[in-house]
Amino acid sequence: MNIERRTLTERRKAATELEIARSAVHLFTEQGPHETTAEAIAQRAGVSLRTFYRYFRGKQDAVGPVLAAGGDRWRELLAATPAGTPLLQALEAAAVAALSEPGEAAREGLERTRALLRAAADDPALRAVWYRVNQESEEKLVPVVAELAGPDSDPLENTLLAAAATDAIRISLETWSTTDADTAGPGSPADLVVRCLHLLTRPRA
Repeated sequence: MNIERRTLTERRKAATELEIARSAVHLFTEQGPHETTAEAIAQRAGVSLRTFYRYFRGKQDAVGPVLAAGGDRWRELLAATPAGTPLLQALEAAAVAALSEPGEAAREGLERTRALLRAAADDPALRAVWYRVNQESEEKLVPVVAELAGPDSDPLENTLLAAAATDAIRISLETWSTTDADTAGPGSPADLVVRCLHLLTRPRA
């Protein structure tokens, strides 16, 4: 009974956190981070300012859960890779799948990320959140890579590969955000991440 109550409480907290994050993203992309206040985010999310600060230290931190969603999905897809798939192939396939999921919701999610990355160009605090999210994603990726690589794999190599793959996605999204390319096709995040990963793994002349 107690376990069930705790689980319900955790779900409610997660739902509140996500609602605040979505409200922050909406206001940031609609009017910019400089014109957005923590009070406005709390009001849009339907919570008190005190509740807002219970979840986030500041307004820029509030977009963290939305920015982290893509990395969470990538790791989920990677962890589901069939046994025996070459690691580099698995990383590329999962990255492409995460960045090119079908449906309007996925498209809108990428467009929100583009808008936030454009806003981050003039907001050091927002850039810091983006870099923190990527660092946390990289750290969570290491054990997934190690599991796929097998028990005899080199921990240093696993850590380096996780860092390189995470940066490939980060750079792809940052590069895409500076363009007007579509969410699919040439110049899209999925297209760019393939290019980045191939540049990392191609033989040197």
